[in-house]
Order: sequence, then C-alpha cells, then structure tokens
Amino acid sequence: MARARVSLWAICVLRVALATVYFQEEFLDGERWRNRWVQSTNDSQFGHFRVSSGKFYGHIEKDKGLQTTQNSRFYAISASFKPFSNKGKTLVIQYTVKHEQKMDCGGGYIKVFPSDLDQKNMNGKSQYYIMFGPDICGFDIKKVHVILYFKNQYHSNKKTIRCKVDGFTHLYTLILRPDLSYEVKIDGQSIESGSIEYDWNLMSLKKMEKTSAESRDWDQVESDKAQDWEKHFLDAGASKPSDWNSELDGDWLQKPPYQDGLKAEGIDKDVWLHREMKPANYLTQYDLSEFENIGAVGLELWQVRSGTIFDNFLITDDEEYAERFGKATWGETKGPEKEMDAIQAKEEVKKAREEDEELLVGKFHSHSSHFSRFHRQGEL
Repeated sequence: MARARVSLWAICVLRVALATVYFQEEFLDGERWRNRWVQSTNDSQFGHFRVSSGKFYGHIEKDKGLQTTQNSRFYAISASFKPFSNKGKTLVIQYTVKHEQKMDCGGGYIKVFPSDLDQKNMNGKSQYYIMFGPDICGFDIKKVHVILYFKNQYHSNKKTIRCKVDGFTHLYTLILRPDLSYEVKIDGQSIESGSIEYDWNLMSLKKMEKTSAESRDWDQVESDKAQDWEKHFLDAGASKPSDWNSELDGDWLQKPPYQDGLKAEGIDKDVWLHREMKPANYLTQYDLSEFENIGAVGLELWQVRSGTIFDNFLITDDEEYAERFGKATWGETKGPEKEMDAIQAKEEVKKAREEDEELLVGKFHSHSSHFSRFHRQGEL
C-alpha cells in the first residue's frame, strides 16, 4: 500500500514537471513587478495601477495583485513572455479577480495577445487572440466573455455564462483543447463546456468558406484556356490518336455529344467533359483554437468605480498544474479573506451603533438643557 502511494506521488510530480508554464505572475517581489509589466502611454488619461491586497484579504502578501486606482477611466497594461504556439496542445488561461468595490459597471477580463503587441501603444484597437473574464454593467450585463480571434474576426461564445458579482476574490479558468472542446471554470467548478465549433457559431463560417472554395475551383476550371481543355473534350466520331499517352492525357473515352446538355464554352466541336474536378481540400483543419504566436497578456478595460484586484495569472498547457496552482493560491486564502471581511463588517456595525448612540445622547442632553432653561424662566 505504501509503495502504491509512493508511485502515485511520483506520477503526480512527473506530471507537474512535464507541464509547460508559459507565464505565471503572483506579485510577490515588491515593486519589481514594474520591470515586467508595461503601462500603455497611448492615452494620457489611462488609469494607473498599483499592487495591493485591498481592504480585506486572506494573506497580506499572497493576495497582492494589480489594482485599479482611479474612477471612470480606461486601463491598459501588459506583460510579455517567450512566444509560443499552442498547436496540438491544450491551452489553459487562469487568473483571479476581486471586485472589492462591489462593481457597478466595468470589466474584469484579460486579453491574450500575439508577441508583436506594441505594449507602449496598447489600446482598445490592439489585436488580441483571446478575451476572457467577467464583465458587469448594471442589472443587464453580468457575464463571462470568451472571445476568440479567427479568420480576421472576433467570435463570441453564443452561450450566456454568468459571472460572480460579489466583492470576494474568484478564480477564473479557460481551457481550450486540441479536440476543439472547451471548458470554463469559476472557483474550480465547471460552469460551461462544449464544442468550440458549435458554441461560437463557426459552422456558418465553415459553410461560407466551403462555398467560396468550391466557387474558386470552378472559376479556375472556367478560366483554363480552350486548348488545354481540348485534351479532355473529344469529337463524338473521333478515333484515338496514335500519339495519345494515357499516363499524361488520361483514359481515351468517347461519349455522345453534349452529355446531359453540357457544352464547353469556347469549343465548337461535339464534346464530352472528361476531366473531373479534384476534391477541394478546403478547411480540413480549422485551427479554431490554435494561435501561432502567443506572447503577451494584458488588461485593457473600462471601470466606473475602481478597486478591482487582478492576481495569480497563469498560462500553461496542463490542466492539472492549473488546478494545483489555483488551490495553492486562491484555495489557501479564500477562507481567511471572507473571515476578515466578516470581522470588518461586525466592527463597522459596532462603530455605527456607537456613533448613533453618541448622537442620541447628545440630542438628549441638548433637550434636557433646553427644558431646564425653560423651567427656570417659568419660576421667575
């Protein structure tokens, strides 16, 4: 039994060792985060970030993350890493977000960019590969965005995925697999999954491209010169030429004139179409979730009320590693965070009650003093 436990432990260690971690950020080294993250200077009105664990937290150091600091601002900041392709591999994107200001309208999502992102000039028009995370505005918008860039267009998941709306830290995970399946998790729990092909309405795009490919093939056929077609169109009464090479010219076939009403444009003889169109090799591999040059992650968003904290960023190819990382970060601090918030809430209630009591006592003394003066005047 002990040997079995050791073997299982060894397998787990090996699995973690084989995981490729493309990017990981926990903001545990003080102000050195500024050497890794680049604030966009595209707009002088962009809001600024600081690293903070907020007003309440599970651990004052482990819960430190990028926090928005100015109300009614756009924000744009990014970090780069060694470029990679996820072709044929699972891609896991994970991070935590905490709206301790009780978000009324603003984004809490992240974007994954190609490596050629101009970080200093990053803005809302900068091309990205993936946009993922919560977006809240009023009573209507409380959703998790999952947007993929494909064929020069942005495509949103057609399913409505509801996000968390409280003020606590939550763990968001997106998994894109090579078999074109996907999964969205919040706090380690799967809340949506399915097929990228169907849940992004890409079937219609496939049909459009299939029709376009067939049309291109037929246009190519029609544009061939008449003399090229003459190798494949025969007189109804013609005999096989002595120099006919079956390997080069194809089989010698003879059919009635204009079979099925077909007549080749530009050829006046009675002919039959011998040449068969080759199967169109269109979109045999769609690469709906494959990106060749991933090289940056960033926050490009708008917030009415600031205070959101982004932390525990992870981009990897291993689902198990992401799960372990989530448990070791958010999993360790989520409980103490709620406990601290509850303690603060009780203290605030106690303080408010004491202030009300002081106010009532003050009013009572004021009324007593007024009554005493009135009573003395009556005696006089």
